[in-house]
Amino acid sequence: MTDDTADPGDPTSAPAADGVPLLSQDFTEATVTTLRHALHAHVTAVGLIGDDGYDFVLAVHELVTNAVRHGGGQGHLELRRHQDVLICEIVDQGQSPANLPVRLSEVDTAGGRGLWLAHQLAGGLILTRRPDGVTATVTVCLQPATADGALTPGRNGQSDDRAQDQPG
Repeated sequence: MTDDTADPGDPTSAPAADGVPLLSQDFTEATVTTLRHALHAHVTAVGLIGDDGYDFVLAVHELVTNAVRHGGGQGHLELRRHQDVLICEIVDQGQSPANLPVRLSEVDTAGGRGLWLAHQLAGGLILTRRPDGVTATVTVCLQPATADGALTPGRNGQSDDRAQDQPG
């Protein structure tokens, strides 16, 4: 007899690796703003609030607008939760250059900062070039409260008490 149930603590099991789906949506230039509002609502609903929540939404927004501008004018966003990590993948169908620069462009150059911003604002950024486009993945750790209600250290290793001051 085999046990087909997935172990939620095993990162190699398919359901755990995929995480809990929160938002899956195609987008175009016309739907970028609506998508950003939906993303913000989902991020807030799982408890990523305050500056960390806004930073994550902005990182994803930069990647979505990059997909529209440089990735064929459309794409697909997939937001999911795996334990205490939010994972957002932005998939486009554009032709990617050989080098995807994740660096700050010159101050006198318009644009060119989207990947750098996403890298700075999210907990992690992975760019995967595929034959038919690019997948950009950003992650951020949620800040679970301890049993006594104190917040665990934030992204920068310091307590994120400002989240308690945000309106709910």
